Amino acid sequence: MDTAPNGTPDTALAAFVRGASLDAKTRARLRDAVPEEFFTYPGGLTAREHQALTYARLRGAGLAAPPAADLLADPPALCALLDRAAIADPALFHVMLLHYTLALGPIIRFGAGQADTAAEDGAVSARESLESMQAAGTLLMTEVGRSNSHLSPRTTAHHDPATGGFVLTTPDTRAAKFPTNTAHPAVAKTAAVYATLVHDGRERGVFVFAVPLRRPDGTVPPGVRIVPAPETTGLQIDYAAVLLDGVRVPYAAWLRDGARIDPDGTFHDPAGDPAARLTRSMGVAPPVWRAVISASAAITRASAGMLAAHSAGRTTLGRLAPRRPLTDYRNQQEAVLGALAAGYALTAVAAHVTAPRPTGPVGPVGPVGASGGAGPDTAWAPWSAVDRDLALLKAAATAQAQQTVSACRVHSGAPGFAADERLNAYRGLAHAYQNAGGDNELILYDTARAMAALDRYTPPDPGGAPPGGGGLDSPRTPLFLLREAERRMRDRLQDRVDTALRGGGDAFTAWNGNLALAARTAAACADRIVLEICAAAAAVGPAELARVLHLHALNVVDRRAADLLDEGAAPPGTLEDVRAARRRACDALAPAAADLAAAFDLPAPVTAPTAFLTGP
Repeated sequence: MDTAPNGTPDTALAAFVRGASLDAKTRARLRDAVPEEFFTYPGGLTAREHQALTYARLRGAGLAAPPAADLLADPPALCALLDRAAIADPALFHVMLLHYTLALGPIIRFGAGQADTAAEDGAVSARESLESMQAAGTLLMTEVGRSNSHLSPRTTAHHDPATGGFVLTTPDTRAAKFPTNTAHPAVAKTAAVYATLVHDGRERGVFVFAVPLRRPDGTVPPGVRIVPAPETTGLQIDYAAVLLDGVRVPYAAWLRDGARIDPDGTFHDPAGDPAARLTRSMGVAPPVWRAVISASAAITRASAGMLAAHSAGRTTLGRLAPRRPLTDYRNQQEAVLGALAAGYALTAVAAHVTAPRPTGPVGPVGPVGASGGAGPDTAWAPWSAVDRDLALLKAAATAQAQQTVSACRVHSGAPGFAADERLNAYRGLAHAYQNAGGDNELILYDTARAMAALDRYTPPDPGGAPPGGGGLDSPRTPLFLLREAERRMRDRLQDRVDTALRGGGDAFTAWNGNLALAARTAAACADRIVLEICAAAAAVGPAELARVLHLHALNVVDRRAADLLDEGAAPPGTLEDVRAARRRACDALAPAAADLAAAFDLPAPVTAPTAFLTGP
């Protein structure tokens, strides 16, 4: 394989992985912001020392990278920075994502056109403290004591006419904000706090407030109480619950997004009503979803590369064929190539969601990210109302990443578990984002509800018969099958819900009896969208890309086989046909496995899980 001047593989596959949005100079700057020393931690650190080093690296990366406002305005650049952080250290990715998208993001988006947000007269503005990396950003949104708390936070911000500012209060421990990354006693933190604004005795909707939670000297402002949570190894950050007891902030701390309170006390909000205000306040989510989708692709590529490196050249001592290469065994071969295929598929999705938004409708679901705050009505969470397609693809990407990373860990044997923490850490990150950034199940339920109601959704038309012949060896057949199954599942879901409602049941009863079908229906929609994105990428990419994406499509059909058969979208025997087609696809791809992995251009520390054996 040839190598480009910057040291990266110079192939069409590598170019696809890199993408075309960033120039070489920007890529080099982003690589330098997260150097290879960030990919490991020294031994013997306590939990707090480990966290302190993570925040020191966050600060170093932030100072080395392009300015925060530029990154937030350039999704491919921000995602490239966050991707490298995710591969290096999931904890670094998590605090970096919070800092840029969920702390600075609301300040820049909702605070545009208003004075810099300061905690008190003479204090450094919240934006300045975050952009200069003097403080790490954090988010106070979810409340520990109630599910669906985003819909109606009990934390309040009462307007104080005497001072013009606000008083933030969590009424009891069940309204405490958790989880937050605020426990470290020596790291300054500035938070975006989601609270229900109360003015003139009325709740006006959920707004965001910029609130310094911990000063550089470690002290906290009056009324702020931070309760550290027990240590965890799942995603190693400084978890804590935060309670606010009469915390006073100035008017400028209100990230008001065009709303205002006039000197005579009149309240104005361009959103129009509290429900619309909630959707607008959650409008910071799309950058989060793009980053999570992109990071899911990154850790999937990294995991696949680790498994490929573990498997390459490895021989077995099984008595059927001693000294046989490990990848001659179908189970290992399909695991390696399937992981590589998932990495390429999610890379296609990541490129799609970070590309400039199309201006017209694309396919039956419309362009990803095109809802612009006008998404479908929601019942369980606000996310689909913000951007249905991005939220759904976030759920699909994190689920795929978790599945692939877990398989890579298992197929790497004991070294995948014990020789290096990386696969365990990637698995923890993918697992965490099943809930973080919008709970996947709630996203699926709201998507299914919109599908059943045909709310900004048109069922796919598979076209009557599988196109072109060739059976499952044809790249068009998997998409045909998924479209047909999705349409039939949607129809069945709608019929079951309507029947329950006609029988006198209320909406809760009608939907509560069909949540499992709702989740499967929305997941089928997500898989179909992913395969449509992959088909578009394959159509303009090299032949190797089309072949590896077809393998991923076969794996999706395998995963959806129960629904395909149950809905009558595929005949009996389909699962055996899929497995036979997958064997043929793997046979064709096996000679290119090393090149497929090399095109991921992974940093050296990632693919050397037993490097400690050759260390000093």
